[in-house]
Amino acid sequence: MAIIVNLDVMMARRKIGLSELAPKVGLTLANLSILKNNHAKAVRFSTLEAICRALDCQPGDILEYVPDPPGGEENV
Repeated sequence: MAIIVNLDVMMARRKIGLSELAPKVGLTLANLSILKNNHAKAVRFSTLEAICRALDCQPGDILEYVPDPPGGEENV
């Protein structure tokens, strides 16, 4: 996977848990957990904006691009 979600890192830095963050961003605990554990296939800009507002961070603090290894596809 080329895009890594570092939501867990930012949450740890801000000392905030899922149950506290979920209502601030308007997501269910289950959906926020999917995003936090890097299992989401997409994220809405409005959701990303709400997360950045709640955690006082930039989108680049949450999302990271990691190129696939050269010579083939990453094993899943």
